[in-house]
Amino acid sequence: QVQLVESGGGLVQAGGSLRLSCAASGSIFSINAMGWYRQAPGKQRELVARITRRGTTTYADSVKSRFTISKDNAKNTVYLQMSSLKPEDTAVYYCNADISVRIGEFRPYWGQGTQVTVSS
Repeated sequence: QVQLVESGGGLVQAGGSLRLSCAASGSIFSINAMGWYRQAPGKQRELVARITRRGTTTYADSVKSRFTISKDNAKNTVYLQMSSLKPEDTAVYYCNADISVRIGEFRPYWGQGTQVTVSS
């Protein structure tokens, strides 16, 4: 069984910073990519940032230059450093990872979500 456990959400004033963490645990054979998505009330879930096993990163245009994604392969953990936060960044942030529990069978896993609220 594989679990993704997120931490680090909370309430912050506009212009502030937060760091989210997501640790994958369980019977993991390999992790292909990890990332963060978010969903604001009344909106669809959207990609925020993603990092591949080799370290290639992808960011939503709305967070480029403000957010940084990184990972610790030894800990199966991905981080999202969020700076210059804006009220429109308010959402539930979900960790996502493409994980295989045996050779060649990757599937997406999701964390339970962590609330980020940015006050104006």
